[in-house]
This record gives sequence, structure tokens and C-alpha cells, in this order.
Amino acid sequence: MTRLTALLSAASALAFLTACGAPPAEDDTTASEPSAEMSTDGETALTEDEMAADEAAMMEENRPEAGSLAWAMSGEWRSEEDQARDPYRHPMGTIEFFGIDPSWRVMEIWPGGGWYTDILAPWITANGGQYIAVWPDIPADNERAVAFQARFVEKFDDPRFGDVELATFDSESGPLGEPGSVDAIVTFRNTHSFMGRGAAEKAFSDFYDVLAPGGVLGLVQHRLPADRVQDPRASTGYVQEDLVISMAEEAGFELIDSSEINANTMDTADHPFGVWTLPPVSRSSAFGEPADPEFDRAPYDAIGESDRMTLLFFKPEGDAGE
Repeated sequence: MTRLTALLSAASALAFLTACGAPPAEDDTTASEPSAEMSTDGETALTEDEMAADEAAMMEENRPEAGSLAWAMSGEWRSEEDQARDPYRHPMGTIEFFGIDPSWRVMEIWPGGGWYTDILAPWITANGGQYIAVWPDIPADNERAVAFQARFVEKFDDPRFGDVELATFDSESGPLGEPGSVDAIVTFRNTHSFMGRGAAEKAFSDFYDVLAPGGVLGLVQHRLPADRVQDPRASTGYVQEDLVISMAEEAGFELIDSSEINANTMDTADHPFGVWTLPPVSRSSAFGEPADPEFDRAPYDAIGESDRMTLLFFKPEGDAGE
């Protein structure tokens, strides 16, 4: 494993104010206007400095506690584009459903651009835990993939994210780490990719081995309706929920619970370019082809992001693994 580095950052507060006066009495042209020190109802008005101080105090009172999950979600380091996906991905509810303790060693499988890393790494770091990002083994001649991973490493080489560890998982990789060395594993919308690479069975087996007894596996995946035919390679990006549960159980996991927090009943799971027809990818042509300007995006944009299963498994306490 290799390491990066990290820190916490804080936002500043601001205020604005208004003062009011009253017109002179209609029948007394000599009456003077109320003093700027008095409000129209006779109470002493706040000065500009006092109002600014009150506004700052109110903002401070409503600010999420440093180190909390709400604090990590509202972090200024998260881009507006990423935060716009929160209503579709429900990160607060999803992470809470997984029951993750931020003081744990937490491993995220294939984090991509780091959408969840932005939330998990600072939260875990602030609470004394360890975040581990697991990437596929990228051949040196795959310039695009090498550059993508390099951007991830550069972005999270920042004190606020802690010493991010890097590990490797793919169809040919070795163990994810020392057996029983991780408390929780999370993976978001990746099971179809494991299947596409012929590595699904190995994935669940590797996850099981690296988890400590009692450790948890939290999984989110695009969901194929049970009455539809499952492509063994999951080429549309959708996987049947029962199949995911079966693969996990075959590796030794036990299902704790499932949640509909990431469900979307508008998603038919039947789109011309698979799940990638939907936001945020919003594909309008086959992979590798130029975008089709004539493609009608409206019905797919109206659906939003995909219907997703959210599953929580654990490794039985009595099984120490290999």
C-alpha cells in the first residue's frame, strides 16, 4: 500500500443589517424622528456591529459539528456539481445505514473520481480512522486510466483527507491486505464492473478475507428487475438484487439488511445505452462514438439517476478467515 496526506478546513461567516426610523407626527411638525438608537416600538435598536455579531453567532450555532458526517458533507472542498448529486445518492442516509464508525479502517473499492472519497476520507480522518482507496491494476500503457488515477492521487494528497492508503483489486490481483485487517468495505455502483471483468466471485471472496470478523460490507448497485434476463457480464450496468446477495453469501457473508434509500421507481432499467443513458453520464450514443445531438434526453433526464439496491452484509464473528 502507498500513502498520500490531509487536514480540516473551516468556512467564514458574514452578515447584513437594516435600521428603521419613523416619520414625524402628522399634527406636530416639530416632532423629531426617533433616535437611531431606538426602534419604532420603543425598544433599543441593535447597532450594525451588534447585528453582525448576532448573525455570526447564529451561523456558528447552526454550523455542523467539526468531524461529524454532516460537516464532511457540507465541506467547502466538495464541488457544487458533486453536491448536486446528493439528492440522488443520499450519502448521509446511506453511510448511516451501513453503520460505519469513522474510527474504523474503511476500504472503498474502485472510488472512481472520488465522489464518496470527498465525504468519507475527511470524516474518517477527523475521527482517527483510516480510509483506504482500492483501485484496479492499471497498465502503464493505458494513458487515459493512468492520468485518471493520477488526478485522484493529486486531489486527495491534502492534509484534510488524511494519509489515504492505496490498494489494488482486479481479476488478477493478490490479497487486498492482511487477513482481518479492515473493519468495513464499501463499494458504490461497481458490481456490474466486477461481473464484466469476470471478477465478481473473486471480489466477494477478497472482501471477505480482508475483513475482520464482525466487519461489514456496504454495497450500492444499479438494480435489474427480477423478471428480466440477467446478462452474466451485466453489460447494461444492471444486476438483479438476488444475484448480488447470492454471490455475497457464497463467499461467506450474511445479509444484515437492505434499504430502499437509493430506489427510483421511475427507472425501467431498459435504456438504449444501458444505465449510462441516465444522469450523470447521460450518454446519447454507443460507447466510443461521438454524442448524438439529435438524441432526445428529456425522458431520461426526467428519470434521474438509476434505481439502486442498498445492501449491508457482515462477516460472522466466529470466522477469522484465512
